[in-house]
Amino acid sequence: MASVQKKRIWGWMAFDWASQPIYTLGLTFIFGPYFAAVATDYFLNSGAPIDQAKANAQSMWSLGQSVAGLVIAITAPILGAWADLSGRKIPWIAFFSVIYVVATWMLWGLTPDGSRLAFTLVIFYVGFFAAESALNFTNAILPSLGNDKEVGRISGSGAAFGYWGGVLSLFILLLFFVDTNGKTMLLELEPAFGLLDASQNEGTRAVGPFIAIWYAVFMIPFFLWVRDKRDAPTRRVNLVVVFRDLKSTIKGVLDSRSLSSFLLGSMLYRDALNALYAFGGVYATLVLDWETMQVGIFGIIGAITAAIATYIGGRFDQKIGPKPVIKTTVSVLVLVCIVIVSMNREHIGPIALAPGSNLPDIIFLICGSAIGGAGGALYASSRSMMVRHTDPSRPAEAFGLFALTGKATAFLAPMLIGIVTYLTGNVQLGFVPVIVLFLLGMLMLRWVNSEGDRAEWSAH
Repeated sequence: MASVQKKRIWGWMAFDWASQPIYTLGLTFIFGPYFAAVATDYFLNSGAPIDQAKANAQSMWSLGQSVAGLVIAITAPILGAWADLSGRKIPWIAFFSVIYVVATWMLWGLTPDGSRLAFTLVIFYVGFFAAESALNFTNAILPSLGNDKEVGRISGSGAAFGYWGGVLSLFILLLFFVDTNGKTMLLELEPAFGLLDASQNEGTRAVGPFIAIWYAVFMIPFFLWVRDKRDAPTRRVNLVVVFRDLKSTIKGVLDSRSLSSFLLGSMLYRDALNALYAFGGVYATLVLDWETMQVGIFGIIGAITAAIATYIGGRFDQKIGPKPVIKTTVSVLVLVCIVIVSMNREHIGPIALAPGSNLPDIIFLICGSAIGGAGGALYASSRSMMVRHTDPSRPAEAFGLFALTGKATAFLAPMLIGIVTYLTGNVQLGFVPVIVLFLLGMLMLRWVNSEGDRAEWSAH
């Protein structure tokens, strides 16, 4: 029995490993910057000045993230309630996995001329929606893997395992696929040993099919070892029953100060964190003029730091609980954002830099390490804290609400970044709203019970 549960835990962690490339390669370090570069060239060719072209590219990327966030926010709690009532989560994960694989494969279609720019933006965020939806159902399995203290360690270990998958996948892309001036970045080979056309950026565009294949292969252990529990209660499901149960759950959330404060606080700081992930590589491309090679190195450093820090954070979570880990990591991220806003090629705050100084590059690499490490630990401890506030009989619905609050304002940070960037014509100032969201999220933690409030859940 112990070996079966151990396999189940490893199968559950396989999801983090399989799905991490959509975030590491897609959202942040390879496809996101490539999209920004193609979009910038497209707007330049349309007659926009360089600064406005960059601002338009960032605003376009933020629009896609905003719309995807709204769709996830609306659908997650409904799907979660449906899964709990039906007693089945695995079919939902399989369904969204198919959408994910098809959508990410189609990212290949973004050619350097930008002719499929809007279509590819939609396709990317369809895949992103599928990944987030599958993640919600996978997170709902977490409470069944151990007790409250064990869950903190399992959550941290799973997230860390996923980040190592991100590191490996990024290395492979940089070694053999992603091209700069016709050669791969690290080995200076022709992309895919000459099978891909560097003049059409096919090495970089291969990130889409690569993400799809990676997921399809490494989800095999998940589907082999993770099963819905046979004794899970099942009921006849229809939308009337789903909305009735969801209404009851939301009432229970509003009556619980700890849970409502946590969901509201995490809604704000997770929105800010997702914005950092989504715009980190774009910022480096637009503000620091980094090439894909530099963004790739930035990604490797950030992913390695995330893997290590998330594993350590999981151990601290097990010993002292998730709340202190969350507060510490949010504080680190606030400091990082302040540095990002105050820095460009010409100055760091009030300090002018000599022409050609590499100090901004060094500082941003350090910031990338901090974002990766703090962000990974924050994510793992947040889902650990959610377990402490989860009704054991309705985990998918609970994590659907967790996703709802994580995405209810997911449009907010990208929208504010897009608006402020557009109005000021300054990519740096566009990050000011992120600082505000982190600080507000930190404030809400004051009313969160470190041990959760399952007793209050049971009372409703």
